[in-house]
Amino acid sequence: MKKIFLNLIKRIRKFLDWLWNQEGSTSERALGFGVGIFSGCFPFFGLQTLMGVLLAKVFRGNSILAALGTWISNPFTYVPLYYFNYRIGSLLLNKDKNIVDFSHITTNELWSQGWYLSSRLIMGSICVGFTAGLIGGLCLYFLLKRISTSI
Repeated sequence: MKKIFLNLIKRIRKFLDWLWNQEGSTSERALGFGVGIFSGCFPFFGLQTLMGVLLAKVFRGNSILAALGTWISNPFTYVPLYYFNYRIGSLLLNKDKNIVDFSHITTNELWSQGWYLSSRLIMGSICVGFTAGLIGGLCLYFLLKRISTSI
């Protein structure tokens, strides 16, 4: 059992070393990671990684770190992340202060509320994604700069 655990630790270290030594300048790697985080905040299940890699190509960031950044949304974070995005979008777009009450809604009312819900979710995803991507990209940039100057 100890040998399996040590082998697992060795593989994780090797993966992290490979990840840490990705190609590109410090800014390209940080940009790729930030764009990936931005893409991961959208509720496009299955397309987030594709969106992140595509945006990384457009903005000349690191594609692998962009794909890694999309892992901000995963089965453990879907519900809290998208609920938070919806609430932020509601704060930005809500003119009448009527929040949808899901406890008494019928199927027909749900379809009529589709634009109401999706517009708030997408607007919140844009704002949260931009902020989280900017923060994540800057944190990685300064971390990489600090590590490269200390070596």
